[in-house]
Amino acid sequence: MIGRRILQKRALNTCRRWLSPVPVAEAAEGTKRHYFYYVKPAFSLSNNPVNFKIPYLVKRCQFSSNALVDLPVNGMVDVPLAQTGEGIAECELLKWFVQEGDEVEEFQPLCEVQSDKATIEITSRYKGRVADILHVPGSIVKVGETLLKMAVEEAQVPTITLHNLEDAKQADSKVNKGSTGGVLSTPAVRNLAKEHGININDVQGSGKDGRILKEDVLKFAIQKGIIKEPSVTDTAGLGEQSDVEKNTPQVSAQVAGHYEDKIVPLRGFQRTMVKTMSMAAKVPHFHYVEEINCDTLAELKASFQTNNTEPGIKFTFLPLLIKSLSMALNKYPMVNSCFNEESLEVILRGSHNIGIAMATPYGLVVPNIKNVQSLSILEITKELSRLQQLALDNKLSPTDISGGTITLSNIGAIGGKFGAPIVNLPEVAIIAIGRIQKLPQFGDDGNVYPASIMTVNIGADHRILDGATVARFCNEWKQFIEKPELLMLHMK
Repeated sequence: MIGRRILQKRALNTCRRWLSPVPVAEAAEGTKRHYFYYVKPAFSLSNNPVNFKIPYLVKRCQFSSNALVDLPVNGMVDVPLAQTGEGIAECELLKWFVQEGDEVEEFQPLCEVQSDKATIEITSRYKGRVADILHVPGSIVKVGETLLKMAVEEAQVPTITLHNLEDAKQADSKVNKGSTGGVLSTPAVRNLAKEHGININDVQGSGKDGRILKEDVLKFAIQKGIIKEPSVTDTAGLGEQSDVEKNTPQVSAQVAGHYEDKIVPLRGFQRTMVKTMSMAAKVPHFHYVEEINCDTLAELKASFQTNNTEPGIKFTFLPLLIKSLSMALNKYPMVNSCFNEESLEVILRGSHNIGIAMATPYGLVVPNIKNVQSLSILEITKELSRLQQLALDNKLSPTDISGGTITLSNIGAIGGKFGAPIVNLPEVAIIAIGRIQKLPQFGDDGNVYPASIMTVNIGADHRILDGATVARFCNEWKQFIEKPELLMLHMK
């Protein structure tokens, strides 16, 4: 028995082998076949092959860079929502750049989507015609879900070397017979047909190129008795009612007391804020408040603006505050860290990627300026201007938003003396800056003088930072702001 097994193993591993030309059993679809090994050992004294009766299954396949869902069926391909970033499961469709019937070139933008992290344009991999748009702006689309269908030439897609490819296409066409793949219609028209339980493939289109219009769906519904056709009497009654309404004074909604609730779905950055703040609310916080004299800083800012020779550059307090913050972080790296709760480890971040909270029409977003410790104040000013413009246009990339190490929230630009910020996990600190205002201050000689005072509130993760560390860090930052000459002295 042992010798037989060794003989079989050596025969299979070292000898010539080939497949039987006639399959013993064949799958119904013609794409899978069962064979037996017939092995002819090199040491055999006869010409008869040794039949070990070892069945195995051969699957015919080929490799392609395109997903199987993109394979053409009657010249149609599905264009899915691709993976836009790590951990992204769905995106909101913001707008379409094309319409049904439009001719599309390769790499032409098709639509714009927004994930939890950024706004991305989806481009076409094919040249063809838009046949069917499956989603309307505002829809939430899952990653991998089909955005639209395109009519393309067969030559654009890699061919499949299956003998029964035509049979597979016919079977796939039968499966998709009830779908809306080849029908020209808008998503609103398809939704109308779906509401009335109508298969849109059964509706005869009266629009251009056979496009199905809303009137075609309503006409089909009336013919099938799904909805009732309005009578002449009803129409006349509506006309009379409208005449009466013209002569009757309208009652305002305020007097009548009819108020309607409105449901507003959260999208994009607002949905992100729900998730991040819900997690951050579980973190034990403490806040440290301090007042900083900004008289000298105001003079420095005015001097920068006066001597500025570059057009389009406007100096504000924020780049100076960002650079001075980075200088203070050099001495207190624990404030520029992140916390791994699972492994109970603190990572001291080497780069000072300082995030700036920005209020946009699309919600709160926090892009960050990378490697502030190696940037000049002018470079920080330019980068800040770039991020602000991208945020207003909703064009921030995932790189602009990810990788922050500490956050500044300039609430004073809108109003308010100070706020109580919540950390932006996995960061361990966030700073809210109030507006700068003129307040009376007492000098060392007892005299009162006006001063430009800014209130800052540092929110910290109390699991990592203690009050003494935050207080010393704030004192370091404060002296750089109140005495900018120290900032120049220590700047690299």
